[in-house]
Amino acid sequence: MVEPSVWIAAVRSSHDRFALLVRPLDAQAVQAPSYDDDWTIAQVASHLGSQAEIFSLFLQAGLAGDEPPGGEVFPPIWDRWNALPPEQQVSESVATNEEFVRRLEGLSESERAEFSLSLFGSQMDLAGLAGLRLGEHAVHTWDVAVALDPTATVAPDAVELLLDTLDTTAARSGKPSGSLSEIVIETSAPRRRYLLTAAPEVALAPDTGSGQTTVELPAEALLRLVYGRLDPDHTPAQVIGAGTLDELREVFPGF
Repeated sequence: MVEPSVWIAAVRSSHDRFALLVRPLDAQAVQAPSYDDDWTIAQVASHLGSQAEIFSLFLQAGLAGDEPPGGEVFPPIWDRWNALPPEQQVSESVATNEEFVRRLEGLSESERAEFSLSLFGSQMDLAGLAGLRLGEHAVHTWDVAVALDPTATVAPDAVELLLDTLDTTAARSGKPSGSLSEIVIETSAPRRRYLLTAAPEVALAPDTGSGQTTVELPAEALLRLVYGRLDPDHTPAQVIGAGTLDELREVFPGF
């Protein structure tokens, strides 16, 4: 088990990276498209800000031993953020995310150890909550970073941590394939081998010697694939077995 402090440090790093990306942007720049379909950079910031507010509610519930807020709490939060002017969406997003990260960092050892929250059908500890936030934040930060620099990648510390939770993400986001059954995927930096089952349900699990590798690619690229962000224009040149990627992109259309 990875300690909560490691996840929290990665959330801090992702927030700092996002803040460095967006703080220099002027009113025109924040209204430029992000990688997200139909979202500007400001709208990505708005999403991250509203989710920081929601994750703060999750955090408070887990610390207090309460149930998480119900779905009726979220639309007013989203509506308030959506109504902000673009520049304010960015500035308030940075401030709200900073506040959430500081709350995580300021938890005592006992609070970290005792945190428990029933969320999305499972019992979650603090590392789980921080991991959930990291997956969302690091990938959306890339959505902004790559709009400013086409060579941008997801932060390495986030990739290394999220790689070991990718099975859950793949099961949640994957769409069963009519043409793929099983393929073996090998990654570099860090090195992993996975067996991807694409029918009748999508599952990603460590490979135990099922066969030859079908696709080889950097771990960062696999992460983006599962999150629906490995289009041909943002696929590393060193991918081996790239002919299979079109089928894999259909399995992971994004969310």
